[in-house]
Amino acid sequence: MPYVANSPVFTLLNTFTALGVRDDLCQALTEMGIVTPTSIQTQAIPFLLEKDSDLIAQAQTGTGKTAAFGLPLLTKIDPTTARIQGLVIAPTRELAKQIGKQLFRYTKYSAKVFVEVLAGGDKIDRQVIALQRPTHIIVVTPGRLIDLLKRKALTLEHVRHLILDEADEMLSMGFRKELQVILRQLPQRRTTWLFSATIHEGISQLIREHMAANAPVLKVDRRHVVNRHIDHQCLVTTRDEKLDRISEFLEKHTEQRGLIFCRTREIAIKLAQQLHAREFAVDVLHGDLMQTERDKVMRAFKKERVRVLVTTDVSARGIDVPDLSFVIHHQLPDQIEYYTHRSGRTARAGKTGLSLALIDPRERHKIREMEQTLSIEFSERR
Repeated sequence: MPYVANSPVFTLLNTFTALGVRDDLCQALTEMGIVTPTSIQTQAIPFLLEKDSDLIAQAQTGTGKTAAFGLPLLTKIDPTTARIQGLVIAPTRELAKQIGKQLFRYTKYSAKVFVEVLAGGDKIDRQVIALQRPTHIIVVTPGRLIDLLKRKALTLEHVRHLILDEADEMLSMGFRKELQVILRQLPQRRTTWLFSATIHEGISQLIREHMAANAPVLKVDRRHVVNRHIDHQCLVTTRDEKLDRISEFLEKHTEQRGLIFCRTREIAIKLAQQLHAREFAVDVLHGDLMQTERDKVMRAFKKERVRVLVTTDVSARGIDVPDLSFVIHHQLPDQIEYYTHRSGRTARAGKTGLSLALIDPRERHKIREMEQTLSIEFSERR
């Protein structure tokens, strides 16, 4: 039977202590600037802490999912048992590393819980060696986990808690077969927590085959997804004028850093080349880059050698860079959920940020639709 937000199955409280989170974890959260729980956290955390139950959560990127499942997972781990007890599967290397980093930061004041991130693009031999150390939680991409299982580098027989993050993205990337293989190798699994932006038929089939029939469904209203510290603006312009408008913006905000989102790889590459020709410190991130190239771009961006990163929606998944002042939408995304994901890259950890959409006059209706759906308000930039 499905349940939704505000159901009596889920609790609505406004501090992490009130949600039942341990003091040591709360101390780390406070130090990270995470003080007020998001909608999904206030509902999921008490439920997951109290019950050994499956959970289906429909929520987009940027809603605070990592803490929603990460804090209960860390609470359920026995640090005195040097076995893999928790398994988090994510679609991309970037997201896996982001989750691993957050879990590590949450446990700053806790008994040591060892988390290992295992993803394609990193040398598998080093991962095999790393797994010989005590490990309590692994955060992994599906393909790399299959490779490690084939090498008998790890066993999943002691895993009690499984988290599938961005499950719809994993299916869209073609990982259905890998997930089926993995799910059949978890004999001691007590709980499965599935997080997905959409619940389409492929996800429903996965739920029917591998989760409890009475697993509650938590749906986070899209109106509560967008960070309220973001200033949403739109600028009406023609396609041919977009390069000039972006250049003018960057010239006026010389000390600020941010992201520019494009719909396609080709447009992202061309825009980055054009901005570079105008002597802006930019680079580009897209799906066809080799992993070593992606890592090089991200290192330069994080170390502030690159001021602006031009990227596509898919390749930007998992980017978590602090102190980004703005996000520019060179084109509006095809799906409203992607606007939430894009804009959520700024205004992190209680800071403010700007989300600027460049639109054609015929796209005003899309702005109105996002305002109504996400309960936000755009101001028009002149």
